[in-house]
Amino acid sequence: QVQLVESGGGLVQPGGSLRLSCAASGFTFSSYSMSWVRQAPGKGLDWVSDINKSGEYTYYADSVKGRFTISRDNAKNTLYLQMSSLKPEDSGLYSCARVNYTDDGDKYDYWGQGTQVTVSS
Repeated sequence: QVQLVESGGGLVQPGGSLRLSCAASGFTFSSYSMSWVRQAPGKGLDWVSDINKSGEYTYYADSVKGRFTISRDNAKNTLYLQMSSLKPEDSGLYSCARVNYTDDGDKYDYWGQGTQVTVSS
């Protein structure tokens, strides 16, 4: 049974930092690229970052480039998102997702429940 469990969210002041974690189980973690996505209240889903299977290649949305760092520890089956210089517009529910293109053309086949990040003074 595939499980993705996020943690590390919370309330932080603008300019602050947080590190999110995503613990994966039920599948061979190192065989899949992974993503972080976020959803602000009342808005659609935003892609944040991707990392390939080995962790060698990373990709970022322009809105977070230079401030966020995605990484993974395949020995620990864990995905991370280090967020710094946080802005109020970074607030939202952050979820990790397994990249596995489906027959319907969806990019992801499993998601976590998410961890809430609120950036506010």
